[in-house]
Amino acid sequence: MRKKTIEQIKSNLEEPVSGGKLRRALNGWDLMLLGIGAIIGAGILSSLGTGLAGGFDSAYGVTRPAAGPALVISFILTAVACGFTALCYAEMASMIPVSGSAYTYAYATLGELLAWIIGWDLLLEYAVSNVAVAISWGSYANNLLQGFGITIPGWMTMDLRTMLTTTKNFVDTHPNVGFLDKLNWLAQCKEGIASGPMIFSNWDMLNAAPMLGHLPIGINILPMFVTFFVTVLCVWGIRESVKFNNVMVATKVGLLLMVIAIGAFYVKPENFSNFCPNGFAGIQAGAAIIFFAFIGFDAVSTTAEECKDPGHDLPFGIIGSLAVCTVIYVGVCLVVSGMMPYTAYAGVADPVAHAFNHIGMTKVAGIISFGATAALAGALLVYQLAQPRIFMVMSRDGLLPPWFSRVSQRFGTPANATWLTGLIVLLPAGFMNIDEVVELCNIGTLFAFIIVCLGVLILRVQQPDQPRRFRVWAVWICAPAGIAFCTWLALGLPHVTWVRFYVWLAIGMVCYFFYGYSNSRLNKEFEAKKAVAENN
Repeated sequence: MRKKTIEQIKSNLEEPVSGGKLRRALNGWDLMLLGIGAIIGAGILSSLGTGLAGGFDSAYGVTRPAAGPALVISFILTAVACGFTALCYAEMASMIPVSGSAYTYAYATLGELLAWIIGWDLLLEYAVSNVAVAISWGSYANNLLQGFGITIPGWMTMDLRTMLTTTKNFVDTHPNVGFLDKLNWLAQCKEGIASGPMIFSNWDMLNAAPMLGHLPIGINILPMFVTFFVTVLCVWGIRESVKFNNVMVATKVGLLLMVIAIGAFYVKPENFSNFCPNGFAGIQAGAAIIFFAFIGFDAVSTTAEECKDPGHDLPFGIIGSLAVCTVIYVGVCLVVSGMMPYTAYAGVADPVAHAFNHIGMTKVAGIISFGATAALAGALLVYQLAQPRIFMVMSRDGLLPPWFSRVSQRFGTPANATWLTGLIVLLPAGFMNIDEVVELCNIGTLFAFIIVCLGVLILRVQQPDQPRRFRVWAVWICAPAGIAFCTWLALGLPHVTWVRFYVWLAIGMVCYFFYGYSNSRLNKEFEAKKAVAENN
């Protein structure tokens, strides 16, 4: 439960370090664009359909009531709820301008153990979620390449598990077929004993895949490519990364503004006649679906040590990015829900493109697919920037080995931690199924949000006179509201996600007590003072 004082945290920044130092090169506008880059991913392009029309949500295993055009209310309510958390992040960032984000804030308010848990959870939000982002980018990029007549062999665009997916009819007659059983069936299909198309959904690419003994080779090369490219960019320098992000943000914001500007001419008032088909239940379900289209603003706080004026720039970047994205999201929702009846979006994975295809604008639909690749690439970049800086600060506190905190003299970036983060994302993105990674990040994000809101309240009581260049308005309303909303969403997560979360925490606790507890700087300082006292 030992804590670091804010003075200790700030003094760590002035200590000499091996290698180089992070370069203070970012202003408030850079941070706001980084926040927009992190928030606007493929979520806005895909979650609208389920929110508007409802239906079965495979991520949660439930059937959600349709929000209808009232989904715009869901967006506004969710933005307000996220705004509570964003305000708390802004106050903490203005007080503690260190790159550790929620990890550092927890260290100053709740102690080392909770700080470690948050740092371990942030690995879920940034690195693990980036695996899903990279896989999604690969899917969009592959579709885009096919539109230009470029075809990549199927076994190079799909992981082995997905490639071995069996047909529904086969599952109905063989419900308990495991991985090795599938390989046996594959061997029979190769020999002509069994019918490949009747057994395997992706038989064409599976049949064309090269074999390593009895094992077919399946590798998703496009996610690996984009992860490597983004990692190199993050190592190269913060300015270079920000310039690339600015291009991606301009592309996807321009795309969404185009959707609003063009689609507004095709909005039909009668599509709003049944505005709220399922009352508040539909609005609530819509909020749960689109909440994760808003997260990402917290990644801005991990660049605190690269800001020219963190006390001013961090709150501006965090709150500004959320405000801009909210306006864009509401506009897109109003237009898309007005172009077609909300029931027409049932089961549609790409509702924005679907709406423009409906009115005959197929070229606009193609541009939207291009915009999706830009949206995902931007989010991938910001999260790849964020995670190494969490590693760096945890290493500086002694909870991870010193190797993680080394900053490149040439590039001024935490190169070791960045390369490791790239590897953590690259390998699963190339060989794992997206369903295995997409859910786990949600609970880690919500847990971090709750801790930051709680930390603001604790410091208001324990250190009311601590300088705050940004203060949360009505903090005893905003912070508890943020905690309540995040808790409500976390309790709505499926049981299996909680089980995986507990397993993840257990692994983290083993790492902490095996290395972090004894190597902690605070522990070493405590032991040194104890030894001096005993000698005296």
